[in-house]
Amino acid sequence: MLFGQDRNKLRQFYCDTWAARRQGLPLEPLQLQIAEVIEQHPEYQPLVENPDQALARDYLPELGESNPFLHMGMHLAIREQVATNRPAGMRESYQRLLMATGDSHQLEHQCMDCLAEMIWNAQKQGAEPDENAYITCIRSLLDTEPHTR
Repeated sequence: MLFGQDRNKLRQFYCDTWAARRQGLPLEPLQLQIAEVIEQHPEYQPLVENPDQALARDYLPELGESNPFLHMGMHLAIREQVATNRPAGMRESYQRLLMATGDSHQLEHQCMDCLAEMIWNAQKQGAEPDENAYITCIRSLLDTEPHTR
């Protein structure tokens, strides 16, 4: 794991990456991916442009708050799953969905719903994440109309 359990180091990395992108500095491959995700989320750009705010803020789901760092991290997780084809069948399922939807960003959001459900179920059951249930959820996106789950 890149930063272990240190949320501040992870958040600082996002802020530093975005600052480097805005300055036109060269970026490492992971930084390129992070910068692309931040570019796709202009609503998060003011946050990552203010490291003090980014590091200090807690996001409480019980108050209906969404954690932008978790959201962006899930985009990266979906991309990694597609690149590594893990779970098995992820790449093919994603490509088929992309052909149907034509919008990779929105497709990632749909996949993130399945990912969040898998993680939530694993935590609730105190078990390992169920990759079979996850890939089944991803594949079920092909059956939804009009792919705006």
